[in-house]
Amino acid sequence: MRENRRPDELRPIKVTPGYSRYAEGSALLEWGGTTVLATVTIDNRLPPHLRGRRARGGWLTAEYALLPRSTQERSPRERLYAGGRTQEIQRLIGRALRSVVDLSMFRNQTLIVDVDVLQADGGTRCAGITAGYAALHHAASRLVFDGVLSEWPLHHELAAVSVGTVDGETYVDLQYSEDVQAEVDLNVVATRDGEVVEVQGGGEDRPIPAESYVTLVATGVTAVQRVLDIVRPQLP
Repeated sequence: MRENRRPDELRPIKVTPGYSRYAEGSALLEWGGTTVLATVTIDNRLPPHLRGRRARGGWLTAEYALLPRSTQERSPRERLYAGGRTQEIQRLIGRALRSVVDLSMFRNQTLIVDVDVLQADGGTRCAGITAGYAALHHAASRLVFDGVLSEWPLHHELAAVSVGTVDGETYVDLQYSEDVQAEVDLNVVATRDGEVVEVQGGGEDRPIPAESYVTLVATGVTAVQRVLDIVRPQLP
């Protein structure tokens, strides 16, 4: 179980913006034992389902992958198509990031956010969302600095954190050993202003009282604000 860390204490978080030389925006996020690389590509076309329509702006999509030895046992590469878990996570990341980007500033363009887990120790989807935001922030800084955009394209600061109940006690930022024992496990996506973007998860073996659920979400929102207090000073 958790050693040398209080139940409400986050693991160390380090962000390296601009980690990828060629991407329009990128960030390497090291969060405890989890390491995630997020890159942003700007494609000058819309996805097929939006082409031919009267486009008011652009689109953002995300792709997510675990490297084969990012986990204790090798995870096979998904060569032909993404599995169910992968699709679920990348859709979550895409929805979360779209909520804070002004896509009207990317008319007829698609922002592709690739999230690759280099090492996994719990909270990979939360780390993926946070790394994706950091990569978008890096891309936005470059676009504004280079004069490509005249205004800042991100509405809000965004991050995500896990919160759960283990042996009846509430924990934030669950590592893998805690995650597998959790009776309740939520992933809370929120802004610095305390607005909830999405909550994913629930009870593992029994229903959750509504009051307990609301308390866990509120705990997650507070933890997100603390994550952003750590992440924001490390961004350009």
